[in-house]
Amino acid sequence: MAVRVFVAGGSGVLGRRLVPRLVARGHRVTATTTGAPGLALLRELGADGVVMDGLDALSVGAAVAGARPDVIVHQLTAISVAHAGKPDIRHPDRWFARANRLRTEGTDHLLAAAEAAGVPHVVAQSHASWNGVREGGWVKTEEDPLDLMEGTPAHGGMLALRHLEDAVLRAGGAALRYGAFYGPGAVDDQVELIRRRQYPLVGRATGYSSWIHLDDAASATVLAVERRARGVFNIVDDDPAPAAEWLPYLAECAGAKRPPRVPVWLARLLAGEQAVVMMTQGRGFSNAKARRELGWESRYSSWYQGLGAVASGVCVSVHGCAWARLHVRFGWRSGRGTGVLAPNA
Repeated sequence: MAVRVFVAGGSGVLGRRLVPRLVARGHRVTATTTGAPGLALLRELGADGVVMDGLDALSVGAAVAGARPDVIVHQLTAISVAHAGKPDIRHPDRWFARANRLRTEGTDHLLAAAEAAGVPHVVAQSHASWNGVREGGWVKTEEDPLDLMEGTPAHGGMLALRHLEDAVLRAGGAALRYGAFYGPGAVDDQVELIRRRQYPLVGRATGYSSWIHLDDAASATVLAVERRARGVFNIVDDDPAPAAEWLPYLAECAGAKRPPRVPVWLARLLAGEQAVVMMTQGRGFSNAKARRELGWESRYSSWYQGLGAVASGVCVSVHGCAWARLHVRFGWRSGRGTGVLAPNA
């Protein structure tokens, strides 16, 4: 059944993949952007565009009331260079300052507007890449808590994610914990750092991360909208992997030299605690619940299938980085097969 969908953040990196999929499914979409230049893009995608400030309660309330939606999809972030400046992993409290406000204040404004307008369902963007609790196995489910990174500059951002999830769940909605995005426009900053040799491996680089292609994230979001999903869902591929595997692979696909390796103490000094945790202790995530309850199937079951294809055009197909993939699989992944890794394995 076609519904009216309000996509907050429709001109963002995921919104640009999500909006046309919702339109193709017959839904009437209103999508927001932060300025007038984004309206033309939203029209091209098939949506009714509206300029909205996610941190202004009046702006949010007016936009939602005008759209009269059946569901709100919260994709408000501010992580791109245009909004947050150059990546600053040493100071995530500064780098993610506006994004953290959108995940707290912005979430509250959207939920208040939803209540005022009688919107029955909300789907919101959360995050599950490397930030699972650092205990037990390497792969976490929705039942496992996220790592709050107490005592580090990342703590505020982790609290913002918890605020978003708690608020959305209280409202009867769904929080989609997306893995690390890759796809058009999503890894350009990382590739640039790799080419400058400013994205090193840290220590043994055994920390796990989970990835997701933008198109797969969008398809899962459409299902969450159409199935009136409730609860938390990990939207990640089948293949959580340590940095020692995915980072050299991405470098090879980008035509860059193999990333240098630095000791933990030096990485902590230069890049901060978040970088060290991600590279050495990060936990990945299982997508079993999303597959089971949403009926979701990803196009790219593993990062090695799709990551190279978007490394600034160096690899143009699944086979474009065959040498790198074999090097990773048989050099660094010896003894481990592909496929879904069991939770807490």
